[in-house]
Amino acid sequence: MTDTTAEMRLPTRDLQDDLAFFTGTLGMRLDRILPADDPRVAVVSGHGLRLRLDRDAAEPPGTIRILTDDPESFAGGLRVLAAPNGTRVEIDALDPPLTLPPTVHSFAVRRLSDRAPWIIGRAGMHYRDLVPDRLGGSLIASHIRIPQGGPVPDMVHFHKVGFQLIFCIHGWVDVVYEDQGPALRLTPGDCFIQPPEIRHRVLAASDECQVIEIGVPAEHVTEIDHDMTLPTPHLRPDRHWHGQRFVHNRAEGARWAPFRLPGYVCRDTTIAKNTGGVAGVQVIRPGPGHPVRARQDADIHFTYVLAGQVTLEADAHDPYRLEPGDAFVVPPELCTRLADPSEDLELLEVTLPGEFETELEPS
Repeated sequence: MTDTTAEMRLPTRDLQDDLAFFTGTLGMRLDRILPADDPRVAVVSGHGLRLRLDRDAAEPPGTIRILTDDPESFAGGLRVLAAPNGTRVEIDALDPPLTLPPTVHSFAVRRLSDRAPWIIGRAGMHYRDLVPDRLGGSLIASHIRIPQGGPVPDMVHFHKVGFQLIFCIHGWVDVVYEDQGPALRLTPGDCFIQPPEIRHRVLAASDECQVIEIGVPAEHVTEIDHDMTLPTPHLRPDRHWHGQRFVHNRAEGARWAPFRLPGYVCRDTTIAKNTGGVAGVQVIRPGPGHPVRARQDADIHFTYVLAGQVTLEADAHDPYRLEPGDAFVVPPELCTRLADPSEDLELLEVTLPGEFETELEPS
């Protein structure tokens, strides 16, 4: 096997000053210097980098980011430094804590007929944004499709999130998860809750596979795990990741119960229970009674139309007749009503937190 290495070249005007900075201040080591009588090139390495300081280099000095588990004790606690050659050095946390931005509440309706663009994202999947303002960065809701079925060019990876849901609306997709046994197939009406940092890999999908993916916060890190092989040898269905358990909820054989709003029934996906109340996910259908006006105090309240039609009425807004593929978010305390549902109506509701107060207005 051929031995190879890579170097990043940086310009230098005063090699001795730059060597003192990179070896002394940044703690890198000197690996090579030439020529001996009047050095023009020095190679230093450390922190996963190999740098070639070259007096003949013509390119600009650039920026280096060094990630450490103790930024306060690295380079005297400075977070931004400048090398004598002009290279900017940023010091940051190796594994920064997840921060959830405060929700910027809004009332928004996204229609499939709006023809929002499909963006090609990770692993060649197509994404349609369902909440364009992303509630100030607190939520991303995506309609994802895989036009051509077969193996998916995915790698073992994980997400640094507070909450993540995958809900299948068309076709099927096979995914393998850490400590959850062999590959699991998601079919229409089924969902996964992916606890924070659980390793997983999408293996294959049917033609025109489509899912709804909800992530909190909107911008979160996806990291590739090059060392783990899936499936893992142990089956641990009760394992917790950051207080949450993996859930594979199936539509087949589900039990339906009265919903919190009259006129509807629901099936609970058990996600509120298995996330410790972080989020709740329910599928809703028409049921006994008549729809009424109501308000709720959930921080995030997202709904997607899976099938059928319904009219969304909201104070100070014109009514919307919604169809499959439409989605909406409702801010806390806005009074709304889901009126005139068709018999085949089916809605996906995602709320954070999983439990919240609902106030019904008298008929």
